[in-house]
Amino acid sequence: MKLLPNHRAHDARHLIRRWRMLAREAGCQVRTLCQVNELPVIAIESAAAQQGVPAAYLSSGVHGDEAGAAWGLLAWAEKHVRELQREAFLIAPCLNPIGLMLNTRLDHRGFDLNRRFHETEDAICGPWQRWITGRAMRFGLCLHEDYDAQGIYLYELNHARKTAGHVIIERCARVLAPDLRTKIDGQRAKGGVIRRRTLPAHLPGMPEAIELHQRGCPLTLTFETPSEFDLDQRVSAQVRFIEACLEVLPAS
Repeated sequence: MKLLPNHRAHDARHLIRRWRMLAREAGCQVRTLCQVNELPVIAIESAAAQQGVPAAYLSSGVHGDEAGAAWGLLAWAEKHVRELQREAFLIAPCLNPIGLMLNTRLDHRGFDLNRRFHETEDAICGPWQRWITGRAMRFGLCLHEDYDAQGIYLYELNHARKTAGHVIIERCARVLAPDLRTKIDGQRAKGGVIRRRTLPAHLPGMPEAIELHQRGCPLTLTFETPSEFDLDQRVSAQVRFIEACLEVLPAS
């Protein structure tokens, strides 16, 4: 069964409409962080998150040419409405809606948002910072795709000594096989997991996952599906990744 009929993978307006409908059904609050060329950048808060319960943070759509991540997050949410009603979630469904519409990595200004999350005055990342500041988080999941990937893989930033990523990758492997390269994007990898024990010394800018980690989120996982693979398979892998994280990672 096709998850995205009629080639709507880059229809940001349709994606946002679906999230608004889902939020009403699940009793979640929709915040507009900012407007970008008449499109809202929205954030979703479950009722438990609004009450201050430590939340799972989920985001996608930072890069507009990674449609499988954005639609995978929505597909997971539509499948797990009851979980959204009960548990604490902070969700950024599509931080770069113009990029999604144009099928480009960059935003409407030509910026890579994933190098600007430290910028307090940025038109998108500034409001994002103000939204998450002071929010208690269990973990953060940043959903992405990679043109060069040969399978699924993830980056892990974790305060704990034990790596969480291998079990999660194993639970996703029935949907898409792991990328088994020993070096991915210049980083040492094992079984589709890149564990960062220390932050890179020199960055051209601050990625979302690292900014979250520096703000106290104890564990961040950046998940990558191969953007050259079948779209429905990528969406299914993103759904399974979120499910696996919620199965494996501690409740508090």
